Amino acid sequence: MNNIRSAFEHDKAIIVFITCGDPDLETTAAAIQEAIANGANLIELGIPFSDPTAEGPGIQASYLRASKQGVTTDRIFEFFRDMRHKIDVPMVFVTYANVVFSYGAERFMAACRDIGIGGLLVQDLPFEEQDEFLPICRKYGVNLISTIALTSGKRVARIAREAEGLLYIATGCEDAGAAGIVKEDLAAIVKTIRENTAVPCVVDGGSSDAEEIRDRASMADGVVIDLPIIDLLAKYGRNAPEHIGAYIGSLKP
Repeated sequence: MNNIRSAFEHDKAIIVFITCGDPDLETTAAAIQEAIANGANLIELGIPFSDPTAEGPGIQASYLRASKQGVTTDRIFEFFRDMRHKIDVPMVFVTYANVVFSYGAERFMAACRDIGIGGLLVQDLPFEEQDEFLPICRKYGVNLISTIALTSGKRVARIAREAEGLLYIATGCEDAGAAGIVKEDLAAIVKTIRENTAVPCVVDGGSSDAEEIRDRASMADGVVIDLPIIDLLAKYGRNAPEHIGAYIGSLKP
């Protein structure tokens, strides 16, 4: 059974993004466990890709570090088969279409089902082309997660009506100085989403500023913490998990 909805049963969901294999898979496992122990409700796992065009420089560098360690999709699936029973919150994969195609879409989704991955966010898959994967995702009980941008305009209602699992709102803005503009646009998008679906919507945290993160979380059903986690991995490497746990804990009201 898909368990994404369980992440939103209590207050605002804290969603933590971690690149698989940065700097190694053992550190990934420790980071996941520390994040959960300190309040994470859902884990996003980035599968490294050689040309992550939808990412900023921080996540691009994280993918490169993981790739240099020889982390592959096969190794990631094998790793999580061994440790999934230790994780008691929903998990989703974040990757690119070529990763899924190269692995074989049917084989990829079957493997996701087998290790309890509840959702898949394909960064370079336009909403209008989601039929490339949607039937296979449904066959194996994996929610294909849609993304809404601040520029989605009239498409927001349609995307919301057809959403599965959760909706990710990408502000594409890490500049605290633009917070007022983002907040105004975000409020309008969330209102449209609420009018068209009961599927939970989450928004990116924007920066490492705790107040900004809490503010964004208050407007949606949850917030995705990505860049602060990636920065801690870059700074502390194999010693990052304890710092990640402390950071997630600090976001609690």
